[in-house]
Amino acid sequence: MSKGEALRDRTAALIVDSAAALLARSGETASMEDIATAAGIGRATLYRYFANRDELLRAMASASVEELAVQISEADLDNAPFDEALTRLTRAIIATGSKYLALSRDGVGLTNAHPDADKALIQPVRGLFRRAIAEGSLRDGLSPDLLLSLYSGLVRGALGAGGDRRLGVEEMVATIVTVFLHGVRAKG
Repeated sequence: MSKGEALRDRTAALIVDSAAALLARSGETASMEDIATAAGIGRATLYRYFANRDELLRAMASASVEELAVQISEADLDNAPFDEALTRLTRAIIATGSKYLALSRDGVGLTNAHPDADKALIQPVRGLFRRAIAEGSLRDGLSPDLLLSLYSGLVRGALGAGGDRRLGVEEMVATIVTVFLHGVRAKG
């Protein structure tokens, strides 16, 4: 990779990271000019990298898939007891989802359009649920796809609530895992 290509990649990554942070804080109200300012570049430079907001959102979606795929791989889900694997998975999703909060609102389609999304993100989760059913950690009568839908709903709900700023990442992770594994019924 040439120095020019490396600089271009670093600048594009800086723009994506700045846009993700700004959009997570201020939502859809942030303009392309606001994003350029947050990235420390001029508006013309921003438009040389991303011709419009949709192109920038697609780049954010691609970056989110790639980052989450790395975190899921590093979580080593296959070699941890189910409860620990679920906690690691949830931590990876919440950390990435909090960074790319703007995508949790209406960019899920962009994320799902990534060519590796199913293989890198969905298949490992399905595999984890299959293993948990086989080991008896989860009920036998529920399919991995249903469990995936239920789990995803909890995660999306938590992220959609703005990540409930009163809770830190670890508290949110613990809440999601507890609700998924034990429901919301008070112990009695």
